[in-house]
Amino acid sequence: QVQLVESGGGLVEAGGSLRLSCAASGRTFSPYQMGWFRQAPGQERKFVATIAWSSGITSYADSVKGRFTISRDNAKNTVDLQMNSLKPEDTAVYYCAYRQSLRSVYNYWGQGTQVTVSS
Repeated sequence: QVQLVESGGGLVEAGGSLRLSCAASGRTFSPYQMGWFRQAPGQERKFVATIAWSSGITSYADSVKGRFTISRDNAKNTVDLQMNSLKPEDTAVYYCAYRQSLRSVYNYWGQGTQVTVSS
């Protein structure tokens, strides 16, 4: 079992910044990849960014490239998402997710943290 707990969400004005953090725990914690996803009201959950746990290789959705940065701390088992130049359309619940291997899906999720960007 893996437990994921997000923190750092809140209300910010457009153009501002927030930093989300995901703390992971569990005896079997050994991810292939960690990711951040988001879900806006009335919409499906969407990919935001991923990071390979071993290599640190990152991937981003086009909508956040150049504004968001994903990073991990292997020693602390944490994954952060630095969000700059926030826009109202970034408003969503943000979820941290865990992927065990290349052949698996994201099978552990956090409870989510709300990010609201006012115009």
